[in-house]
Amino acid sequence: MEIHFTKMNGAGNDFVVIDNRSGIYDDLTKEQIERLCDRHRGVGADGMLAIEQPVEGSSSQYRFRYYNADGGEAEMCGNGARCFARFARNLTTEFEDEISFDTIAGPLVATFPGEDVCIDMSDPFDIESDIELSLSGTPQTVHFMNTGVPHVVLPVADVTAVDIVAVGRELRFHEHFAPAGTNANIHHVIENGHIRLRTYERGVEGETLACGTGVVANALVHHQLTGAASPIAVDVQGGDTLKVEFEKDADGNYRNVKLIGPADFVFDGTISI
Repeated sequence: MEIHFTKMNGAGNDFVVIDNRSGIYDDLTKEQIERLCDRHRGVGADGMLAIEQPVEGSSSQYRFRYYNADGGEAEMCGNGARCFARFARNLTTEFEDEISFDTIAGPLVATFPGEDVCIDMSDPFDIESDIELSLSGTPQTVHFMNTGVPHVVLPVADVTAVDIVAVGRELRFHEHFAPAGTNANIHHVIENGHIRLRTYERGVEGETLACGTGVVANALVHHQLTGAASPIAVDVQGGDTLKVEFEKDADGNYRNVKLIGPADFVFDGTISI
């Protein structure tokens, strides 16, 4: 099969993007997607994005599909959603200021402030604070929430001093989060309202340069722990700084969560798989 694709990245989190509005790529297998994302035998990416027609009865303009580098479909990807929105905006002049699309995690809306893309994220849920776990025999306090996909957050003194792959893998497969597992994050505080983040992504099974849903989870955990006001700045491993805006209602629930950051085109191409 010949695949026409666009390579994009959001803060270093990179994706193969395909236009599947015609349904021509509906029969792509898990193994073919995995090969597309392979950095030695394919295009190379943290995941694949497919833009499709909206589901029947939806008021959205498009449907968002996201597949991790292992070929498995995931509910959402924040950096991927920004790239998806910028790609979709380039397909037509009809939706210049705002684009809406359906995801497994729920409908999302994207706007385009300046050079960045802003995603109106779904409300986080399954929030657990102060979970006591044993990591390599040492007690640790972690925090958890689902920001479209599950994330566990471990605040540390210095993210550069931690083996993110070892710690991330232990958290990702910890029995507390079985059977589905979780994405794993560590962050340290630069100053109130500004943190530095590293993420081990489920499905990639390694560290990525950025993770949008992880940025949101860590920003909100930072707010929980410190009371830092919106917006919160998050430095990611790829070198960019993303912003997370949010509100908190009278019942303590997070609402109107927005993820703001770059989404860049890299190149277009064709590959046979």
